[in-house]
Amino acid sequence: MLSLLKTSLQQHIDAGLTADPGLYQILIPWTPGAHAPMLDWLNASALYPQFYWQDRDGAQETAAAGELMRFSCPERAEAFLAQHPAFPALRLWGLNAFGAGGDEPESCLFLPRLTWQREGAAHQLILNLASPVSVLADAQAFLAFLRQSAPARASQPWSVRLQDAVHQPEWPQWREMVTQALASLGQDGLAKVVLARRTRLGFSGHLSPTALMDASRRVNHHCYHFMLAWSAQRAFLGSSPERLYRRRRDRLDTEALAGTVASHSPSASAEQLADWLMSDDKNQRENLLVVDDICQRLRPAAVSLDVMAPEIVRLRTVQHLRRTILARLNCASDARCLAMLQPTAAVAGLPRGAARVFIARHEPFDRQWYAGSAGYLSAARSEFCVSLRCALLEGQAAWLYAGAGIVDGSDPEQEWREIDNKAAGMRTLFAGLGDQFLPK
Repeated sequence: MLSLLKTSLQQHIDAGLTADPGLYQILIPWTPGAHAPMLDWLNASALYPQFYWQDRDGAQETAAAGELMRFSCPERAEAFLAQHPAFPALRLWGLNAFGAGGDEPESCLFLPRLTWQREGAAHQLILNLASPVSVLADAQAFLAFLRQSAPARASQPWSVRLQDAVHQPEWPQWREMVTQALASLGQDGLAKVVLARRTRLGFSGHLSPTALMDASRRVNHHCYHFMLAWSAQRAFLGSSPERLYRRRRDRLDTEALAGTVASHSPSASAEQLADWLMSDDKNQRENLLVVDDICQRLRPAAVSLDVMAPEIVRLRTVQHLRRTILARLNCASDARCLAMLQPTAAVAGLPRGAARVFIARHEPFDRQWYAGSAGYLSAARSEFCVSLRCALLEGQAAWLYAGAGIVDGSDPEQEWREIDNKAAGMRTLFAGLGDQFLPK
């Protein structure tokens, strides 16, 4: 890859790349061979931030490194894309925070310096050049950087030990928080609130974000896989089953993923558990609450809306109830879509405002990127997943996040077990590092 990039960039320079300020994009079709180690490439790169993305069907995969521009809100990102219609391949990648108490959620969306993108079996390298002074000077500086870059290297196996682990909140505080939520149902119209727990795992050394992302990608199938690494020691990553939305011009599809049961148990098969989930009143009500909320939010922007029949989504540790919702939009704006759909009732509650206020008052931590969204936006197409089944790596600590929807009839102990099942998708990746410290 390095050789191809250097050769192509030199050719553009020799052909008379503009010395004026502005934006320039080089698209390079590429055939990497049978093994396409995107995470290995990120692991070797000195460019930060880094973003990794794979959609849950495995059809799209992207590794992006380096930052030319950053956007703290979707409106600014969308305005930038609108200013550059001559570059339809421009994609902005990153995260949108959950937000709390009615605050507008923060975004960390960026235009990458370099992107390795796969769609189906077709690979492409995308090099973005930008400068307020000279595009040519920017190209020459990056070519010098490439000449000093190292080839990709595989992520190393775990070389750390798990030393301690603690929940926040612990079980007694969780029980009290759920009890308070149940007592608050009906106040200010509150019908549902999603409460979360995070677990801090402390290690003997630093974890590799790319190694953890690779481990999760290998075992958590039928999920979106995402990672935003700000440095080699700080990253937010996860493997989420839930699509926030996918837009293709004015066509949008989203979903209500609410209602959960384990994938297996000592007393019942996966099929029996799935049948129970499909017929359970509490889980069906929870899912339909989310469907109704999504449809109400989309209705002002939709020419048409269709809700598909319920289905079971079976993952490694849990099964979910899902209804897909299809819409045709009267205005293809990602900023508007994000404002309408995030956070969904599946991660916040209903009504959204009252649920977010309850979460801000009672949860003992700031969710930050957890239960926000991860993905990309561009003029023609965009896709974001809900950032679930995730971890925040900070030095020698990993924070794992999971939540459960509290509605009338919820039981604190049952919801605690549901969170355990959801967190297991990430927690079990650390098996063997000091299993006695993993909280049950």
